[in-house]
Amino acid sequence: MSKSNGEEDSLPPNQSTNATLNSKPFSSSSYGHDRSSSTSSSCFSDRDYVGPSFMGAYPKRSRVQVKPRSDISNRDSDSETNKLLVISQLGARRTRRFNRSLILYLLSFTCIVSVPYAAYLQNGVAKLQEEKSNLCLLCGDNYICNGSIPHFGNAVSRTVALYTVVFTIFMPFLFYKYLDRLPPIKRLSESTNISKEEVSLKKRVAYMVDVCFSVYPYAKLLALLFATIFLIGFGGLALYAVSESSFTEALWLAWTFVADAGNHADRVGTGPRIVSVSISAGGMLIFAMILGLVSDAISEMVDSLRKGKSEVIERDHVLILGWSDKLGSLLKQLAIANKSNGGGVVVVLAERDKEEMEIDIAKLEFDFMGTSVICRSGSPLILADLKKVSVSKARAIIVLVSHENSDLSDARALRVVLCLAGVKEGLRGHAVVEMCDIDNEPLVKLVGGDLIETVVAHDVIGRLMIQCALQPGLAQIWEDILGFENAEFYIKRWPELDGLHFRDVLISFPDAVPCGIKVAAEGGKIALNPDDDYVLKEGDEVLVIAEDDDTYAPDHLPEVRRGLFPKIDDPPKYPEYILFCGWRRDIDDMIMVLEACLAPGSQLWMFNEVPEKEREKKLIEGGLDVSTLENIELVHHEGNAVIRRHLENLPLEKFDSILILADELLEESVVQADSRSLATLLLIRDIQSERLQHKDRKSTSLRFPGPSNSSWIRQMQNASDKSIILSEILDSRTRNLVSVSRISDYVLSNELVSMALAMVAEDKQINRVLEELFAGKGNEMCIKPAKFYLLDQEELCFYDIMIRGRQRQEIVIGYRTANAECAIINPPQKSEPRKWAIDDVFVVISSGE
Repeated sequence: MSKSNGEEDSLPPNQSTNATLNSKPFSSSSYGHDRSSSTSSSCFSDRDYVGPSFMGAYPKRSRVQVKPRSDISNRDSDSETNKLLVISQLGARRTRRFNRSLILYLLSFTCIVSVPYAAYLQNGVAKLQEEKSNLCLLCGDNYICNGSIPHFGNAVSRTVALYTVVFTIFMPFLFYKYLDRLPPIKRLSESTNISKEEVSLKKRVAYMVDVCFSVYPYAKLLALLFATIFLIGFGGLALYAVSESSFTEALWLAWTFVADAGNHADRVGTGPRIVSVSISAGGMLIFAMILGLVSDAISEMVDSLRKGKSEVIERDHVLILGWSDKLGSLLKQLAIANKSNGGGVVVVLAERDKEEMEIDIAKLEFDFMGTSVICRSGSPLILADLKKVSVSKARAIIVLVSHENSDLSDARALRVVLCLAGVKEGLRGHAVVEMCDIDNEPLVKLVGGDLIETVVAHDVIGRLMIQCALQPGLAQIWEDILGFENAEFYIKRWPELDGLHFRDVLISFPDAVPCGIKVAAEGGKIALNPDDDYVLKEGDEVLVIAEDDDTYAPDHLPEVRRGLFPKIDDPPKYPEYILFCGWRRDIDDMIMVLEACLAPGSQLWMFNEVPEKEREKKLIEGGLDVSTLENIELVHHEGNAVIRRHLENLPLEKFDSILILADELLEESVVQADSRSLATLLLIRDIQSERLQHKDRKSTSLRFPGPSNSSWIRQMQNASDKSIILSEILDSRTRNLVSVSRISDYVLSNELVSMALAMVAEDKQINRVLEELFAGKGNEMCIKPAKFYLLDQEELCFYDIMIRGRQRQEIVIGYRTANAECAIINPPQKSEPRKWAIDDVFVVISSGE
């Protein structure tokens, strides 16, 4: 209160009154507060205003206090006091720094001066000793001169050596400890305007050493080498100082102490023992560090080999990028293809652990017949990993799809192709890229150019399923041709055939079946099933089906008997009823192929869990306009193919062909997709067998005698004669279950795609042949009855049948007898006659016209 009154008195009357009046609105007079205390205050409170008590306390906020003019002198005095306090603190800090610097300077001065002073004293002692020796010689005192009194020869050098060792050992530690306080470092910091917030020079030096050890792999070895040399040199110098040995002998002793810690045991004297123990301890430390570095290097090398990080040094190898379920069958086909060459090398680069890949490959239990499989862990999207597997020296590169959906997988394949195109050394071989969606194929070909061959797996399987559904038994034929186990396609030039017509070339190979010509005049275009009058020219190559590329050669023309045979045209097409169970991404393409193959009035029933409106939307997005279909009619049914009551609503007994598709929702899981396909197959066959007439059931039991517990298989086998069921199987183990029961034909998706990839990898020209045979237009693989070419029980050789097939614009490549289970492609002994039955069938390549 007195302070307030004093402040008011120091102001003029009008200012005092105004200050009092201005302070009243900010005080509380009606809520129990003291009015006089508020009015006497000449400054603001710690908050803007005071509210009612029931609203609670307000937090305090710092406010700028308005001081009266009378406080100016007090404020100046306070500022002067603060300045004096800061100056006193700075003075105290400078005093402490000066004291530390003074101590440091004194220590340095003492160390520097003591060494020359000691040398000076020893020099004086040496002079006195020399004078003493001269006096002894003059006096003739042999006892003294013979060494009863210690001889101080070389004492100066040994003392200098001792001080040098001590000074050299301790000075680096002192220098590092007080590095930031040295005057040159301070002046350098002030000249470079280094702020106090930056790290000290000691930390920066330690950081530079750490970075040096991390960046340069041989820095640790060089540091250990320098430490060893330093220990031997200064250890030898210390031994020279404390013993009577020469300097070279001391260096050798120091090396022996470093190499073997037990060599110091025979030292005599306190000084030599202390020095030898120190050198041995340093040697043990150095050798422990060397042992650690060697152990780390060996462990890193073994770990690099174990994890597949080492470089592959190979040439003319096949490089597989990625990992999928097709890898096992792909490796099998490549091993069979390289069998004739004594084996080859296949390198697999995938984003998996090397040990896991090797374990999975070992589980295949397949004889690779001399082919070596090398696994490396890495990403095909990284150029360093591609160079690690010698991508530029590979004769073929296979890019497998990943486990992601189709769009992401094709996008990843595109990025891999971009990485392959970015290899500076260039690619020696060609790349075969497996793709999921045919719509993404043009972009990959655009980026890759001529070195890229694409195989659209989904599209290939869809077209094969259509062909196999319309022609039973064609799945087994395609499996024989695409695989390397039997006959496959080869292209080779034979100069001795130049000038011959194709009809003569057709029967010129006793161990192969010519199928086309690679025309050199048309830029290497492959003409499949050419005209008989085509004459081979220089540079033309012959496309054949043979067992291996070194198992066939042209021979002299055989004598053939053309003879007369029935001129029967192909029967007209009749409407067919086909059922699709499941939904595929490329189902629109399959419908278009059916539209081109079926007769008008055919029906395609689509049974899956996709709603009908969504089906139409997906078909339109795929480029199919349902209103443009002329030959087939779409019939939609919604249901689950593994629920029996849903299947019983369908007329399963009247369909000519039933295709069980690997559903789009389960295509990423091979086991689930195959389990669903197998369950659907068994349910459909069971329903069909129950709907057979009683007469057929009775005949079935008579034809298939055996145990009663397999009667359901017999009924399903009988039902399989009424309609064709084609199952899309992804796993080869499921294929064995289906084929043994003989209740369904099948298409092995992963197996066939792997065969196609291996064939294109061995020869990229074969991709043109496969694309034409898989397409809905042009030449195609067909199965034709024997009545088109011969009479019942007629005796002919295979050459005769090939000549007769040419009159139908077909190339006969094999046959299947009526009682045989498998077809024979490229039969041997083509010139030997045999009797043929009217129930036999022939495998031909037809023009499709």
